[in-house]
Amino acid sequence: QVQLVESGGGLVQPGGSLELSCTYSGFTFEYTSIAWFRQVPFKKREGIACIVSFDGSTYYADGVKGRYTISRDNAKSTVTLQMNGLKPEDSGTYVCAALNGRRNARTWGDSQDYRFWGQGTQVTVSS
Repeated sequence: QVQLVESGGGLVQPGGSLELSCTYSGFTFEYTSIAWFRQVPFKKREGIACIVSFDGSTYYADGVKGRYTISRDNAKSTVTLQMNGLKPEDSGTYVCAALNGRRNARTWGDSQDYRFWGQGTQVTVSS
């Protein structure tokens, strides 16, 4: 049974940093893609970043490029999202999602393709 558990959210001032973690378990697939999505009330779920186990490829939403970094530690079964230079518009519930297989630059942000989802962690950027 695949499980994804997020941690690391909180309240931070604009310009600050946060590190989110997604700890996963139960994977029996040869290749997985793990992504972070952001949910804000009354808005469409947005893909933020993705990492593909096949070749380590990473993908980012345009609005976070250069500020966010996604990485994976297989030994710790963790995917980390390092967020720097945070802005109020970065606020939302960050949810970790995974699928069996590979994503590419065109498909990584399609949330309907992800089969497994965590519960999410809240990020609030405010002064």
